[in-house]
Amino acid sequence: MPVSVDTLRLQLDYSAWASQRLMDAAAKLSEEELTRDFKTADKTVLDTLVHIYAADRIWLSRVLGETRTSFSGPEDRDLTLLQTEWPALHQRWKLWLRDFNDDDVLRAISYHDLKGRPYSQPAWQILLHLVNHGTHHRGQVSGFLRAMNHTPPPLDLMAYYRTI
Repeated sequence: MPVSVDTLRLQLDYSAWASQRLMDAAAKLSEEELTRDFKTADKTVLDTLVHIYAADRIWLSRVLGETRTSFSGPEDRDLTLLQTEWPALHQRWKLWLRDFNDDDVLRAISYHDLKGRPYSQPAWQILLHLVNHGTHHRGQVSGFLRAMNHTPPPLDLMAYYRTI
């Protein structure tokens, strides 16, 4: 069932808010903590944040009809770069969604994955996937912080609602 464009805007804003809070927490870590291998798919706090950022970026390129040939590169493994580029990426998402109405969220977006396979999905599904994906991986980073005896910032959607 599709959701309203206002709900999608709210979800995108939430995702930007939560990612920023986690980047702020990561900025307080030592280099050793930032790059400690937790034996997960993305291994470290930094690499997991890079994974979320790269997914946000590749999905934006897909909805814009642009082609990316790689998911991420070594140049992305830089917290300072993430602190600058990720908020700018969130602004590009907001700009893309700015003129949408509730009918536009139903519009199918055709794209190719990195293996060249074609897909087509409604905009609302892509946006909810984007937010859900980020939430999943931010939860992993929160767990990494706890494992290192740091208290992660509250990232719950309800915590966000209480700030707006």
